[in-house]
Amino acid sequence: MLNIIKGKTMARKNKVEQQSKQEEEELKTQEEYNEEIENVDDENNQDDSEKDPVQLEKEKYLRLYSEFENFRRRTNKERIDWMQNASKDIVKELLPIIDDMERGIKALKDAGNDSAVEGMELIYKKLYSTLENKGLKPMVSVGEVFDSEIHEAVTQFTAPTPEMKGKVIDEIEKGYFLNDKVLRFAKVVVGN
Repeated sequence: MLNIIKGKTMARKNKVEQQSKQEEEELKTQEEYNEEIENVDDENNQDDSEKDPVQLEKEKYLRLYSEFENFRRRTNKERIDWMQNASKDIVKELLPIIDDMERGIKALKDAGNDSAVEGMELIYKKLYSTLENKGLKPMVSVGEVFDSEIHEAVTQFTAPTPEMKGKVIDEIEKGYFLNDKVLRFAKVVVGN
């Protein structure tokens, strides 16, 4: 019986030893795994420290590139605006001539001189179409609500109808836009 007990204890001892060996092997493999992870982390940290200057340079490059693109877009827009409005002074000086031509055509029509009216209208249309091609547009003011952004009130009269209160009754001097910007304010009479 003693042999049986000794055999059982030996078997348990062997079993315990095997389990401890397995546990030790598992611990060794776990420790090796942890060491490998630490080594990888150390390598990644080294890569991060090596990447930091490169990453910083990339970020610098991207910022510089985007700033340059913004600068290029802004200068292109300014150049286009400048080109569109370069003729502003000349067109502004030609507006009184257009006004005089309109008054002249009206006077010739009232006088009944048809051949002179045709000649003046041809010249007027050529000049006006050339200026329209440069971006000149007339303002439509009569019957519109008074807008201080585009109209200049010369005087106020009582409105002929209640609907005309606060609206433009008459236009003394025509207003113009050049490329959707006010070139000359319309001088108008407002109803009150």
